Amino acid sequence: MDRPTIAIYEGNVDHYETHRPPIHHDRARRFAALRLADLPVLDAGCGPGGYLPHLPRPVVALDAAASMVERARVVAPDAAAVQGDLAALPFKAAAFGGAWARNSYVHVPSTMLPMALRDLHRTVAVGAPVVASFVPGEGDGTIANDDLPGRFFARWSTDRLNDVFVGAGFTDVVVDGEQPLFVNSSRARTLADTVGIDMRVLVCGLNPSVISADIGYGFASPSNRFWKAAMASGLVSAEREPGRALSVDGIGMTDIVKRATPRSSEISADEYRRGADRVRRLVEWLQPGAICFIGLEGWRVAVNRNARAGWQSDGFGGRPAYVMPSTSGLNASARLADLVEHLVAAQAPPES
Repeated sequence: MDRPTIAIYEGNVDHYETHRPPIHHDRARRFAALRLADLPVLDAGCGPGGYLPHLPRPVVALDAAASMVERARVVAPDAAAVQGDLAALPFKAAAFGGAWARNSYVHVPSTMLPMALRDLHRTVAVGAPVVASFVPGEGDGTIANDDLPGRFFARWSTDRLNDVFVGAGFTDVVVDGEQPLFVNSSRARTLADTVGIDMRVLVCGLNPSVISADIGYGFASPSNRFWKAAMASGLVSAEREPGRALSVDGIGMTDIVKRATPRSSEISADEYRRGADRVRRLVEWLQPGAICFIGLEGWRVAVNRNARAGWQSDGFGGRPAYVMPSTSGLNASARLADLVEHLVAAQAPPES
């Protein structure tokens, strides 16, 4: 979260509690009805605890401001209250049966939201409902005439919010409301995108395998040669660590289709086309140095059925696009040395 905004909340808990009473009781009740009953729920950005009386038990209340956490403990003594950052949730994987986030992720810079949601995806169990509210509009920054001046807000369009939540591994995504925008979704059995600004290369797979979805990183099958080739090519500095690949090596990861399957052959042509449209919008937004598609199959279905491996003349989303053979062990025609060569080439886009 934005640090100056946290400081503003630290000194204004009484003002916030007085001027922002909870008004979305019906939404909280609908959320409560959907939660996975065998797990606690998370109030992610609980503030002074206004919604805690309306959320099911057991419940964990998290806020970045210590003063808000202390007030939440007074409002709901039976809740476990924790100070923590939405961008680095201090919980184990699949710990929660649902997450409620009323006006908290609004303070995460827009280009950082995909990674914050990736952490939320890790923290909630498959099938768990996630409800979060956002500020509509364009651009990041402060808001004029704010009664708590200096607070940072990220503003969102309905379409981009939908794309970001789908990319973060959520399904049944519905964005409704006007002010604020509410995202209603559930945690899918899939991988979340690892993306952000200043990516050297955005690696795009066809779709996650079930093995990858359950382990938590792409190309996880023991027979898949992606990580060996990525290390040998200098694309990444550590194997099987997508978070490090982004933060240290500038390598992002996504998939054309987010639905996890045992084999990519189970993906329909329509899924490839719709998925490619989402990835194109992602590229237009975050502007990586280049995008590398792993597997000709999806590109040929969604973009150019006659494409060959290598740099594509028209690019993709306004950025250079490289397409290479699948790294799957099922693709016996591609040797490891060939895959390494492709990943070396993908790091040197042609000059525009």
